[in-house]
Amino acid sequence: MKKIPSKKVTPVPPRFNMMWLWILIILGFFGLQYFFSSESTKKITYAEFEEKMLRPGDVERLVAFKNNDLIDVEVYIKKDKLSEEKYKEVTPNSNSLMLSPSAGPQYVFTEPSADILEKKLNASQDSLAADQTKIAVNYEDRSNPWAGWFISFMLPLLIIVAIWMLLMRRMGGGAGSGGGAIFNIGKSKAQLFDKESQINITFNDVAGLEEAKTEVMEIVDFLKNPKKYTDLGGKIPKGALLVGPPGTGKTLLAKAVAGEAQVPFFSLSGSDFVEMFVGVGASRVRDLFKQAKEKAPCIIFIDEIDAIGRARGKNSVMGGNDERENTLNQLLVEMDGFGTNLGVIILAATNRLDVLDSALLRPGRFDRQISIDKPDLIGREHIFSVHLKPLKLSEEVDAKKLSAQTPGFAGAEIANVCNEAALIAARKNKRSIDMQDFQDAIDRVIGGLEKKNKIISPDEKKIVAYHEAGHAIAGWFLEYADPLVKVSIVPRGVAALGYAQYLPKEQFLYTTEQLLDSMCMTMGGRVAEDITFGRISTGAQNDLERITKLAYAMTAVYGMNDKVGNVSFRDSSGDSQFQKPYSDQTAELIDEEVRTLISAVYERTKQLLIDKQDGLVKIAEKLLEKEILFQSDLEEILGKRPFDNRTTYDEFVNGGVDGGGVPQTDLPLDLPPEGSTNDAKSEDKNEFKG
Repeated sequence: MKKIPSKKVTPVPPRFNMMWLWILIILGFFGLQYFFSSESTKKITYAEFEEKMLRPGDVERLVAFKNNDLIDVEVYIKKDKLSEEKYKEVTPNSNSLMLSPSAGPQYVFTEPSADILEKKLNASQDSLAADQTKIAVNYEDRSNPWAGWFISFMLPLLIIVAIWMLLMRRMGGGAGSGGGAIFNIGKSKAQLFDKESQINITFNDVAGLEEAKTEVMEIVDFLKNPKKYTDLGGKIPKGALLVGPPGTGKTLLAKAVAGEAQVPFFSLSGSDFVEMFVGVGASRVRDLFKQAKEKAPCIIFIDEIDAIGRARGKNSVMGGNDERENTLNQLLVEMDGFGTNLGVIILAATNRLDVLDSALLRPGRFDRQISIDKPDLIGREHIFSVHLKPLKLSEEVDAKKLSAQTPGFAGAEIANVCNEAALIAARKNKRSIDMQDFQDAIDRVIGGLEKKNKIISPDEKKIVAYHEAGHAIAGWFLEYADPLVKVSIVPRGVAALGYAQYLPKEQFLYTTEQLLDSMCMTMGGRVAEDITFGRISTGAQNDLERITKLAYAMTAVYGMNDKVGNVSFRDSSGDSQFQKPYSDQTAELIDEEVRTLISAVYERTKQLLIDKQDGLVKIAEKLLEKEILFQSDLEEILGKRPFDNRTTYDEFVNGGVDGGGVPQTDLPLDLPPEGSTNDAKSEDKNEFKG
């Protein structure tokens, strides 16, 4: 087992949060104000003051000040009297925080006005003994303009500043090198993998991407042995763009490059450059390349680069500032401008090559565009082999058979199938995973979760059975239709009531006859309902969508219509988003020819199902009895398929053809015949594209 080097952890000193500083200042201000204003002063009435303090002669002085519309009078007791028992309540003990025991005032009382205070005080002191000293009132002005200004203006301002600094820290992510986050908002958010935090994924962990691996392995070899290329005058590529559908392994391949190259690797997403502040994205680009130059030779990987690399000028707002375009401009300059970035290689990944700016794709920036497509038969077999290694399998599990049964699956979907099979086997308390578990997992990935408890009326179930039987009959007796593997009327997914799986031949090109047979097979469900019940249902919505899409493609894209001619109105550049590239007369002609084509497909399918109506009824009745039929069941009911062409599954699994030469099924607009039909009452998203 390969020993993974332990990462040395350097203790990070805690950063002092400025927000807490402001909170402490504010709390300290109010705390001091409360402490010095509330020591041990006790509130009393004038009668108590006169009886207990004034008449005995214990009062040293009186201080009066205006408090709103009233007069507060502070009473200071003589120092030698504070030791008496009656003043114990206002005399602090030795642990008190007061400055001294004689500090006052000890008491306070309130009068309505200064005049009333003087009258009461004079009347009280007139009755005192002649030798007793009379006490005068000292009036003070306690109004503090600075305190009022601070509380009314400065304190709210300080609170606003503190909140603003907290927001800046949160938007800055609280990360970065040195200083507060407000100064790091323009710093790059790239995650650095170096010798201490190396990724342990190699090219051996990447299967089914042999051509793409060859391309990126050359970049890795250049970083390890640059002299081999520079001696011949070669230069290291500045950038490589990984392009492909979701789930095909673009990010996994980038991780393998990081694991193999053994050089500093910066990883981030295109959205990491985007910020609400103007200029932040460009600043982060500059900081990223500054760090990369210091670590050169190194690799920068930008995932989902279409977040900042979209073509400029298409969605601009008049008079506005496009922060994304500013970020892209800075990226273009850093990749190939006046400055040099020797030893810095850019890897980027996207599944939206059509929206990227042309300046980003030119040689000198992204010198290589590496296509990562869905794997073919051999590629799927290798991917299954990788994902089957950690699983506990029975002897019957064969990666070759599984790859033949999953046409059109990407690497992520294959990984999902293997995981679902393990979960299904564990749910059944099995000790190992067998082929039936993988079959159930494939069904779940293609058609969705089986809904055994879904309540369907007998009439609806009968309609679904004849609908699926119509698909099966049309596919069985049409030469170029895809061979059926399984047909089921067990509800699956959110809305799918019926499910049929086919294994299409994996090929690049389709003829008119193949497309027409595919349309007839798809129309079989609607026609079967019509000729059996004399009425139609909403179950063919998904079928009609695919038929209409394919009919328009044959007429307006593939040039397969005599009246429209050998023209293609597909705009791959996207420049004609808001206008049709043809006249209104041509649009009417296209619509008319599409309706004519679909009507001809309907009549052809109807005639076929009328001729084979006995087989249609037998298959439907068998479906109502067993709910699931396989290819062997159809052979038992209908006899052998009257065509000699072998299926891709038969050729690959049972031999007779070199599997390495089988291409992937892919056509523009995703318009090849589908590998399954999910008949639903509403839109079904569980389509399996062959």
